[in-house]
Amino acid sequence: MSTATGPRVGSRRPPGDTATERLPRLRFGFLATGPWILGLLVCVLFAFACHYLAQWQWDRRVQKMHEVNRVLENYDDDAVPFAEAERMFTDFDAQDEWTPVTLSGEYLVEETLIARNRPRAGRPGYEVLVPFRTDEGVVVVVDRGWLPVGDTPGRPDVVPAPPEGEVSAVVRVKPGEPTLDRDAPEGQVASIDLPEIGRVVGEPVADTAYGIMVSEDPAAETAPQRLVEPTLDEGPHLSYAIQWYLFAAMGFGVWGYSAWMRARNDRADALEDAVDDGTFAARRPPRPQPVRRRRDGRLTDEQAEDALFD
Repeated sequence: MSTATGPRVGSRRPPGDTATERLPRLRFGFLATGPWILGLLVCVLFAFACHYLAQWQWDRRVQKMHEVNRVLENYDDDAVPFAEAERMFTDFDAQDEWTPVTLSGEYLVEETLIARNRPRAGRPGYEVLVPFRTDEGVVVVVDRGWLPVGDTPGRPDVVPAPPEGEVSAVVRVKPGEPTLDRDAPEGQVASIDLPEIGRVVGEPVADTAYGIMVSEDPAAETAPQRLVEPTLDEGPHLSYAIQWYLFAAMGFGVWGYSAWMRARNDRADALEDAVDDGTFAARRPPRPQPVRRRRDGRLTDEQAEDALFD
């Protein structure tokens, strides 16, 4: 058998078709046109808007975290005597919020007021406000708790009276509320607006902060329900801030994807035009070579060797 190695049957390939080298390339020159520049500018402006909104959510989260930290720092501290904490009610500082303070004196029972529109757990209700004259002669408004709406629309059924005579009360400091341009029935106020409460009571009261009752000594026979404790949840502001940045990135992503699709479509159109013009022909598979045999029907030595390799 001859050792010559000829080309295998079916292994021969035609010369390389250089037509594949003439495939149109993706071209992005259209990005320098007016519509696409305008689209990019819109993406940039949208990104700035998203950044502003993300920063707004971040600032709200920082503010909420400060509030949570104040609760953690002050809420369970030992009560401070009013003589040491008078400034908290007359010149309130945000760092003093929720600080427990001990008041000694008496309630001005006849000046009891109720604050309207105080929902709790989805139920409408009121908060009971009673001025408290301290031994130092300063009148502090004390929020004694919550009452539900009574059978008579517009007021609770019963307003529990505070203890009479000398009382020692522990309260937590809260800032006064802003004025609401709303009228209220006699004996009621629309908000815990301390200057307005002073005008209703008819004597000066501490006008920058009031106290939320914690305990009284002696204790009253009945008392309003205690107010809900402050939450320690920072809220969804962090996730909202991240979402706004994702929206900004999506704006550029949509613009870039649209440009890529435009380039692909342009190349497809150019390829179709080239095929129609005959400047580009699709590559055809090579025709199979016929198998040549000897006259007696046997394969030649080269063909037998190629068949073994195949």
